[in-house]
Amino acid sequence: MIAARPMFTHVVLFKLKDPAADTHRVREGLLALQGQIPELRSLEVGVDRLRQDRSYDIALIARFDSRADHDAYQAHPAHRAFAEFLIPLRVASVAVDYED
Repeated sequence: MIAARPMFTHVVLFKLKDPAADTHRVREGLLALQGQIPELRSLEVGVDRLRQDRSYDIALIARFDSRADHDAYQAHPAHRAFAEFLIPLRVASVAVDYED
């Protein structure tokens, strides 16, 4: 039996200042990273539908072959440009990074 290679998973939740105005732009910007960053193995972006007090607006789940690939993603110019674009649009973000 061949052992499965561990993946590195990056999960981020974003709370936006104006979800009605910015959710679509942020979602599309995140999805556009998929073809630009070679180390990015898979990308999933979800938009909150419940809109509860504790809810965040957008969830990002990004998977990489290794921690080093995640670090390359973080440093990639496309990711850095998106992060700059997002700064004035968000109230908060939280992240969890783990190896699975």
